[in-house]
Amino acid sequence: MEHLLNAVAERASRYLNTLDGRSVAPTPDAVQRLSQLDEPLPDHPTDAEAVLALLDEVGSPATMATAGSRFFGFVVGGSLPAALAANWLAGAWDQNAGLAVLSPIAAKLELVAMRWLLDVLGLPAGCGAGFVTCATQANFAGLAAARHALLDRQGWNVEAQGLFGAPPITVVVGDEVHVSVLKALTMLGMGRERVVRVPVDGQGRMRADALPPLDSHTIVCIQAGNVNTGAIDPASEIIAQAKAAGAWVHVDGAFGLWAAAAPERADLVDGVGGADSWATDAHKWLNVPYDSGIVFVREPQHLHAAMAVNAAYLVGSETRDPTHYTPDFSRRARGVEVWAALRSLGREGLADLIERTCRQAARFAEGLRNAGYDVLNDVVLNQVLVSFGDAETTRRVIAAIQQDGTCWAGGTVWQGQTALRISVSSWATTDADVEQSLAAMIRAAESVGATAKPVLPA
Repeated sequence: MEHLLNAVAERASRYLNTLDGRSVAPTPDAVQRLSQLDEPLPDHPTDAEAVLALLDEVGSPATMATAGSRFFGFVVGGSLPAALAANWLAGAWDQNAGLAVLSPIAAKLELVAMRWLLDVLGLPAGCGAGFVTCATQANFAGLAAARHALLDRQGWNVEAQGLFGAPPITVVVGDEVHVSVLKALTMLGMGRERVVRVPVDGQGRMRADALPPLDSHTIVCIQAGNVNTGAIDPASEIIAQAKAAGAWVHVDGAFGLWAAAAPERADLVDGVGGADSWATDAHKWLNVPYDSGIVFVREPQHLHAAMAVNAAYLVGSETRDPTHYTPDFSRRARGVEVWAALRSLGREGLADLIERTCRQAARFAEGLRNAGYDVLNDVVLNQVLVSFGDAETTRRVIAAIQQDGTCWAGGTVWQGQTALRISVSSWATTDADVEQSLAAMIRAAESVGATAKPVLPA
């Protein structure tokens, strides 16, 4: 085992050390070589080191270099050194984090990390939390807590009686609602098409003046960080209206919630702490390994009621049992790397990570605008949308950027306009990486004949 783990460390180090020298996307040849894995299940055991060698030699070249410093697709962070190392150690521990009795260390680290998270994110200190796989599951758990609370007020136990014959719940979302919220509503039996949609402004923010009538049977889902523009819904105005009506407010803050950790950006999420539940990802801006999402609920008993399980063979404890706050039961101890990331960064390091990547996003916008291309959004966080002309030209530029391999960013359609979407989320990205990537993007645009507009003097 010791020899094998040393071999893993050597191979992993070599992989990470060579990322900056390779194409961010795997080459077609590397993807084609994956066909070597299409084999029948062997009849006999294979030496573990041979298995590892096959995995590395065939698998590593076919990875997307998301762990590197020039991946700007979707909203994907890298892995901080301390978080990655903690993830490896937790793998060796092989803890089942469902019950405190199964892993006292996992339960303790979740409690500590939960307290730190509530502090840096500006959320109420008494919140309950669950460490889940992703923002979709965090939205699911938060909305399940909302469903429980709203129906419990009307004397309906949804966990025992289900939704058949239950009093109706109205769900209000913005027109730019993320698909993870809609998927959560689907799984909760509340339906992704039964929502009431609210118009948004030119940045994708829900218009507080366009909210429908609200009541105590309503869940209002607001967004902290539009996946295209980074824009944040006007939380103070929306929450004030919702609270006056007795409605529940849920915040989908997969990445934008982290703005609270940077003093220079915290004003963007003013009022968000007044909601009832929140969902976020740690594998985005906190830069921990996949998978890692977190749900927070103001009144922990609602999350507990929606998620708790009980059986005679389960050994409870006086401390918090993590399984009572998440959809899953047996699970890995993902709180370990969340704790390690926060412990290694500290308050100042976390603020710098958020602020630095926002500043780098602004530099992308500045450089592309100065080159004569249209930046479609107000760059308030780490998201940049760029048009290189008509839809076909923009798609060709995106393809050329991806084929070049210096960096990787994807495409989107924003309010009817095709655009390149740049997301700066990695701790590893340097200012030099941004300049190198900018040059590659402009070079790609020129190579396909995208027309740059004259840049007017300031």
